Amino acid sequence: MGAACWSTAQTAARTYRNPIINRMGPADPHVIRYQGKYYLYPTTDSRGYEVYISTNLVDWELHPKKVFEDARGGVWAPDVWHNAKGDGKFYLYYTVGRGTKYIGVAVADGPLGPFVDKGLLATNAIDAHLFQDDDGRLYLYYVNLAGGFKILVTRMKDPLTREGEAVEVIRPTDAWEKASGQVTEGPFVLKRNGVYYLMYSGSGADSPFYAVGYATAQSPLGPFTKYPGNPIAQRGGNVLGPGHHCVIAAPNGKLWMVYHQKASTNIGWDRFLAIDPLWFDSQGVLHVKTTRGTDEPAP
Repeated sequence: MGAACWSTAQTAARTYRNPIINRMGPADPHVIRYQGKYYLYPTTDSRGYEVYISTNLVDWELHPKKVFEDARGGVWAPDVWHNAKGDGKFYLYYTVGRGTKYIGVAVADGPLGPFVDKGLLATNAIDAHLFQDDDGRLYLYYVNLAGGFKILVTRMKDPLTREGEAVEVIRPTDAWEKASGQVTEGPFVLKRNGVYYLMYSGSGADSPFYAVGYATAQSPLGPFTKYPGNPIAQRGGNVLGPGHHCVIAAPNGKLWMVYHQKASTNIGWDRFLAIDPLWFDSQGVLHVKTTRGTDEPAP
């Protein structure tokens, strides 16, 4: 499944209920699995990254120390990648900056950090996501803010070094991406049967109209074609503003989307973390079920 977060199903917890963490504010979650535990890194206070730990994707405990702090502030949308087939280190792709936003990379020996900054990778940019293809090649997806929210991808020579020019793959063109602002952000890549699925969020993240769609391509560099049925997760019932996610694939093949929702219809950052099932149908179309406040079968 390429860059999908892998998990092991547990039988102890039979149900889950969104929010999965009893706290308002965390958003933009990214999850990795390492040595039987799951590490969830969200956006929180904009000064650094906290991490929650779980053995079953349902019950989460906050680690007492931040894994990364940055005096520049504006710290958002973490993406952590474990170089399991290389140096064994953990790479944190961060967004930082109160005015101009930057993407940088930091490195640690373990998932709890501390992550040590190794420098910047992009300027006027947010929401980095590293994808490793089946052949081992690395690609960095991120959002360029110059002239609007556009998703770009660039090859990486190694986890710390860009290679070549970035290519634009997604920009706001559809009505759902413009419901509150003109936004395409939060990229996350899956690969299935040789097809690259670039999932992303559209509309303003502070809006109840925030939603998730995807586009497909035959190459990680595109060109990507947007799914005509977008968005696949959107406002409906008591679910508001679902978006900015990662995907967890259990060993039995079932997929789970970890994301955030808004708590109200107000424009603002009253957000909370959620998990719900995501799947491909027989035609290769992605679907997701979003829930809030009801007990559901656990991962």
